[in-house]
This record gives sequence, C-alpha cells and structure tokens, in this order.
Amino acid sequence: MKIDAIDRRILNVLQEDGRIQNVELARRVGLSPSACLRRVRLLEDTGVIVRYVAQINPSLVDAGFTVFARVWLKEQDEKTVNGFIREVMAMPEVMECHLMAGDSDFLLRVTVADLDAYRQFQITRLNPIKDVQNVKTDIPMQQIKQSSRILL
Repeated sequence: MKIDAIDRRILNVLQEDGRIQNVELARRVGLSPSACLRRVRLLEDTGVIVRYVAQINPSLVDAGFTVFARVWLKEQDEKTVNGFIREVMAMPEVMECHLMAGDSDFLLRVTVADLDAYRQFQITRLNPIKDVQNVKTDIPMQQIKQSSRILL
C-alpha cells in the first residue's frame, strides 16, 4: 500500500495516542470523521497498522531489569535457526529477538525482575535450547532512549 501525506498525519497522531477518538483524530488531520475512519481501517486491513498496545512501566510490574543476550548457535542451517526461533517465541521474557549478520547469530532483549531472575532464565530456559553454543550477556547501565515511534 502506498501511503500519502494524510495517511502519514494519521499514523503520526496514532503513534502519539493510539486511544484517540476518531472525531478528534479526524479534526487533527483535517478529514471528516467517516473519511478518517475509512483510512484508519484501510491502514489496519493492509497491515500498515499492526496492532494497538499499552506501554507499561516495567519497573512498576517487577520487570525493570533489561539485558541484551548475544547468542551463538552450533550450526546456522535452517533447521537449527528455526528451532531456536520457535523456542524463543514462547519465552515472554524475550522482548525482542533479532537474527544477526556479523559475530553472533541472535541478539535478544530480555526483561526480568533483576539479575538473579535473568541468571535463572539463562540457566533454565536459554542455555538448554538445543544447539545453543554460547550466550554472552550485556547489561546496560542506563537507558538513554527507547521509542516505538517510526519517523514518517
């Protein structure tokens, strides 16, 4: 789908406030409510808008400790990679999983309560995955920026 300037305005407003009422959204982007709703539905139906979520303060729900785990697999064949992906997809502690080019095979962003909880996660859930050769963990000292907003 090719998006135009009006779609971009809609997407920018929705990235700021996904719960905005359609009437207010329409006013802010300069459309009638019915035309605005049609465009939003088209953006949803074509997959431009994937879903709406609530951003939660992790430190207030006992998940304020984030680490980045670099994972090396024993092999990089399709079966091994897909097996690892299947396992990781079932782990709610893994917030992001990226297949990497370069030194490691995967980069994971893991969010848990504290260092002890991460160590238990690594020992009991991550290391036992078939074909995991090595895991190296990087612990951020301070979060400087985090955003889910895409520049449009």
